[in-house]
Amino acid sequence: MTSDSIREKSRLRETDWRLLRRLFPYARQNTRLLAIALIMLIPLSLSDAIQPILVGQAISLIRGEPTVGFLQGRTLAQGLNLLVGLLLVTILVQLSLTGVQNFLIQKVGQRITASIRADLFDHVTSLAVRFFDRTPVGRLITRLTSDVDALGDVFSTGAIGILSDLFSMLTIVVVMFTLQWELALLLVLMLLPITALIILFQQRYRRANYRAREELSALNSTLQENIVGINVVQLFRREQFNADLFRKINLRYIKEVDRTIFYDSAVSATLEWVSLVAIGGVLWLGGVLVTQNQITFGTLASFILFGQRLFNPLRQFAEKFTSIQAGFTALERVGDILNEPIEIRDPADFRLSISDTPNRPGEIRFEQVWFGYKPNEYVLKNLDFTIRPGEKVALVGPTGAGKSSIIRLLCRLYETTKGRILLDGVDIRDLPQAELRRRLTVILQDGFLFAGDVKSNIALGEDYSIEQIRHAAEQTNVAQFIEQLPQGYNTELRERGTNLSGGQKQLLAFARAAVRNPPILVLDEATANLDVGTESLIQEALERLLEGRTAIIIAHRLSTIRNVDRILVLKQGQLVESGTHEELLNLSGLYASLYRLQMLEG
Repeated sequence: MTSDSIREKSRLRETDWRLLRRLFPYARQNTRLLAIALIMLIPLSLSDAIQPILVGQAISLIRGEPTVGFLQGRTLAQGLNLLVGLLLVTILVQLSLTGVQNFLIQKVGQRITASIRADLFDHVTSLAVRFFDRTPVGRLITRLTSDVDALGDVFSTGAIGILSDLFSMLTIVVVMFTLQWELALLLVLMLLPITALIILFQQRYRRANYRAREELSALNSTLQENIVGINVVQLFRREQFNADLFRKINLRYIKEVDRTIFYDSAVSATLEWVSLVAIGGVLWLGGVLVTQNQITFGTLASFILFGQRLFNPLRQFAEKFTSIQAGFTALERVGDILNEPIEIRDPADFRLSISDTPNRPGEIRFEQVWFGYKPNEYVLKNLDFTIRPGEKVALVGPTGAGKSSIIRLLCRLYETTKGRILLDGVDIRDLPQAELRRRLTVILQDGFLFAGDVKSNIALGEDYSIEQIRHAAEQTNVAQFIEQLPQGYNTELRERGTNLSGGQKQLLAFARAAVRNPPILVLDEATANLDVGTESLIQEALERLLEGRTAIIIAHRLSTIRNVDRILVLKQGQLVESGTHEELLNLSGLYASLYRLQMLEG
């Protein structure tokens, strides 16, 4: 064995132990149930080890061979009745305790699975948007579903089951050696090669299982992408192309699954073969000892049963070890997510609480801000400007100028690469995220709706009364639209609001903003999906909504921002012009050319 392979095996063992330690906190939450399940191992293992002895003693008693002390002096009928009674007791112990133990172990496994899934969901929803930019949704769904389910097997059918099998095997080995050491030694020696083979096959199984789960993630990602983009798939006749792509990924997945099946089957076949060889060895050596009058025929019968009992736990051990290897694979993949650092965190010192921060229109200041989605590829460069309290400022510029990136930084969906952003003189990194987002509300071009009723999509989990929700809808001129729905504010919306038009979904976004009454309002192409009539109603509502508030408006239609206090013109991530509509037209710069081009198109 080379030094590299030794280091690799050592690393694998350390990794397994490190991975298993991740589950210990969850196991400690169920200490009482685990303790009861482990205590039950003692009577179950003793019952399993005693049964072959009782059968062997019954055979010795029938053949008139020497028996153990408590049978001496008894008639054949009395001895058989006693042995059958003891055998019945051991069977009853196994029947009663096995069911209870399995129930407790499965219950612990399900609790652990639920806790891990909840923690994983909390962690994923705390990660920065940058993480979701590079991670397909289908892969995350696989982590949260099938991978977490596999983790439950580590405890429910894996770790505790292996402890049970090991304890049972140890008990049988001790009893065998007290009964006849030569036959016991033969059976124990037969365990060594099969154990080595199991470990070899299981390591290969684990690598194949990891690749299979990666292919399953790719399969789920492709499926999710096609379902979400079904309109594009059908409009551009990509059904056959996407089906072929899906079929290729599916074949790769099947190929990796077949490998796991091969290694799993190899373990079972090897165990069957070795167990038969072991029983054959016992018959040969036991026959020799019987002919030499060193053991009784009853003892030989006991060891034949011991051989079966000894390899049964090993067979179950191999099956459970497979579950554990699959669980370790899943734990590695889940661990990759849990190890993903939370880039955007609340400050450790919460001196600025919600009650301490000013509830007024805010001043926004960008101080020499640089930002890039990738290292050294900046989309915003040395931005330095101030938006005064109550000021209405529009951001304009060509596509890719960095307008939406400014909004994402202000909302702290991303962190600045250099420089800082101040809100009322306080660095937004020193504010709790809940407080920052309480003080500003963003209305995006495409409003996302959750499955649920209309009022819950306006409140979004916050404690607003129905009167407040109605008032917000009336304030933004969307109450009439809501009341025309079948059940009004109680109308159930499908996933992503597919039973509403794009404009209707956008109207609900305005009601969301109004009910929160934020000091700062951000509009990112907020009226792009509205028809002319509806937009005029919203513009009237916006005038009331923007009164006394700081506002940042992104609009490609420059005619809609003529009356703002100031316009900031961006180009390739830099601020190139600033002023009112008339001032910028007089400059005859980028804004003037964009405006004249739109007027010409109009």
